[in-house]
Amino acid sequence: METVPDFEELSLPRTLEEIPAHAESKNITAGHSVKTLLSWSAPGRPFRKKSRQFYMTVLLIAMLIEVILFLFSQYSLMFVVASLVFLSFMFAAIPPRDFHYRISTQGIMLEDHFYIWDELYEFYFTRRNNAEILNVRTKVYFPGILTITLGDLTKDHVREILIRYLPFREFIKPTFMDKSADWLVHNFPLEKSQ
Repeated sequence: METVPDFEELSLPRTLEEIPAHAESKNITAGHSVKTLLSWSAPGRPFRKKSRQFYMTVLLIAMLIEVILFLFSQYSLMFVVASLVFLSFMFAAIPPRDFHYRISTQGIMLEDHFYIWDELYEFYFTRRNNAEILNVRTKVYFPGILTITLGDLTKDHVREILIRYLPFREFIKPTFMDKSADWLVHNFPLEKSQ
């Protein structure tokens, strides 16, 4: 039968210097320390209060789709449409909370998610609902694009900091989905523009 060695017999490191990773960390110079370059709080997504016309239009379109689905006995799709309408009403009615954003010498932090520079690909700016938005593309499929509202910051100030770490794109060619969404919004608005 095998005996379990006594805890005191094990040769475990007793100080941090005995652990190889900690011993190497002493060689890091002060120039490699993490510095916060920019930090701010802004709403988590662009938000504009919707008018009553928006809610009525969405409800009428949803009712039309529900009737068509009922005629074809697609009860599960009826539930999906009702859920999407409820979700769109909630996003339109409830303003987003403020998120804390931080750009450091190691990467970008969104609330509690940190993305190092090696995970990021490029950045560009867009404007939605009268809000400036920083879009940072990621190398991995998910999330794909980090959408960051700038709040009171200017594009030039953020660009000046990010250009040292990521390539900047002045123009991003719209995808088929972007073009389709813009066409729908332009030709079939859910509310009158103000």
